[in-house]
Amino acid sequence: MRFKTILCLVAVGFVLGMASDALACPNCKDAVAANDPDAMNLARGYFYSILIMLAMPFALVSSFGAYVWREMRRQKRAGADAGQPPLS
Repeated sequence: MRFKTILCLVAVGFVLGMASDALACPNCKDAVAANDPDAMNLARGYFYSILIMLAMPFALVSSFGAYVWREMRRQKRAGADAGQPPLS
């Protein structure tokens, strides 16, 4: 148990130590500093692509959950129509 705790603390420390190096990508930082309209559009494109990538896992999990929920409702309704007792 003590080994796992130490391992977790080392992993968290490693991640926090690496986060200071990844504050911004060089392209976005240079585009904002240069105030170039084309570079600003490139930085905005990176921003929106990152947002889409962050939203994709939530969209997949929620759509799978909605599918399972709908199928469960359909099965309960089919069981009630056949005269079987409803599932609890």
